[in-house]
Amino acid sequence: MAIADEKSSNGKTWSLCKMPFWQSGGNSNVTSSSTSSSSTSQLQNHHHHTYNHNQQHVVEGSSNTQSSTTVISVARSLIPTRRRLRLDPATKLFFPYEPGKQVRSAIKIKNTCKSHVAFKFQTTAPKSCFMRPPGGILAPGESIIATVFKFVEHPENNEKPVDQKSRVKFKIMSLKVTEGIDYVPELFDEQKDQVAVEQILRVVFLDVDRPSPAMEKLKRQLAEAEAALEARKKPPEETGPRIVGEGLIIDEWKERRERYLARQQVEATDSV
Repeated sequence: MAIADEKSSNGKTWSLCKMPFWQSGGNSNVTSSSTSSSSTSQLQNHHHHTYNHNQQHVVEGSSNTQSSTTVISVARSLIPTRRRLRLDPATKLFFPYEPGKQVRSAIKIKNTCKSHVAFKFQTTAPKSCFMRPPGGILAPGESIIATVFKFVEHPENNEKPVDQKSRVKFKIMSLKVTEGIDYVPELFDEQKDQVAVEQILRVVFLDVDRPSPAMEKLKRQLAEAEAALEARKKPPEETGPRIVGEGLIIDEWKERRERYLARQQVEATDSV
């Protein structure tokens, strides 16, 4: 290609030299003017192409930035939130199936964080269900067994317990808090951005007449919850001296005073 272009350029130069002087001069002016005009148009086209190319890069850059931001936000939403609490059972609440009665379930909640964590229960049926406690604060590594109460309605169309499906659901939320803070439900409203949904629990009914591992585990957890509740009700044990009467006289001081008075009486008798 380079050789072919060189031959054609030589041929054109030779033909121009054979023209008369005046023709060559006129043609040179025309050629120069046409060349300058073509150069100007090429320059304008080049600037126009460069501007369009730069504009295209700006548009592509902004679209790439928007798309990358969208991808990052989607990726963050897909990353599972790290659990602050460990639940047992993890996804279900087991209730004995006794229509027309208020039954109980239990769930163990443990703080697996290095900081204090507040937890809170929510339910889709607040009129027929309640939790004890409905919320609280757990220290790192601390655990509690919460009791959930539910009224079991009579089945429709004489359905069997295994076919009875409850639409009631429970939600457990968590929130990191500082040590020493008191629990109030408003904490979750004041710091909505920091609240995490730990788990949504669905209700599963158990047949009371049919033994099962889930029923045995439920009974153990309920017994532990009752024992912990009774322990919290007891007054703290006193480590100091025991106070009697109205709380103004201490046994040891009373005994010392009695011995002192007895000794004074003996000394008075001896002196007489």
